[in-house]
Amino acid sequence: MTEFRLAERFVSINGEAAHAGELAVFLRFTGCNLNCSYCDTAWANEENAPYTVYTTQEICDYVQETGVKNVTITGGEPLLQKDLPELLRALHALGIRTEIETNGSQPIAELAKMAERPAFTLDYKCPSSGMEDAMLIKNYLYLTQEDCVKFVVGSREDLERAREVMDEFFLPERCRVYLSPVFGKIDPKEIVEFMQENEMNGVRLQLQLHKIIWHPEERGV
Repeated sequence: MTEFRLAERFVSINGEAAHAGELAVFLRFTGCNLNCSYCDTAWANEENAPYTVYTTQEICDYVQETGVKNVTITGGEPLLQKDLPELLRALHALGIRTEIETNGSQPIAELAKMAERPAFTLDYKCPSSGMEDAMLIKNYLYLTQEDCVKFVVGSREDLERAREVMDEFFLPERCRVYLSPVFGKIDPKEIVEFMQENEMNGVRLQLQLHKIIWHPEERGV
């Protein structure tokens, strides 16, 4: 049976995206292909990041034991896991709703065509991330109203770029769209004022709940 390297697994609330505030089982994979300036899980991206090996069955057993019906698959960058479809099928067979948080640089097309399709939360890396050139725009062709695009913004330049991308690809009509501040880098009030100035209907401000409830650097929450 397929084995996966997990940096951590735990139950908490979703801190962001469409199901913010709901309980979820988090499965955090190691490894990432990007190096964003504001990354808050850099410890899980390093080559020597600590991990535990679990089989698909062991992961499913753990999820069932929690009694929680939502699973959030995150990282690192989870779409680097070539055997992810197997895990998605197994969780779906248990009646589990799955969501994948991805950095926006990896293709979602094949997973989006699955009968056991997960929901996707795609980041769009704005200029302050240093990783904007890695964004895979063709992913937007496969988005539905079950999916989200999240713009993590740390400056006025980031806000302007987010607006341009939303308009160019009609994102508020395709999916749910969020503006989320880089923690400690921009006042959320500035984001609200920008939304008002630009009449950004269908766009939501979202704060990272887990960083408000717990210490911003605490793991396993």
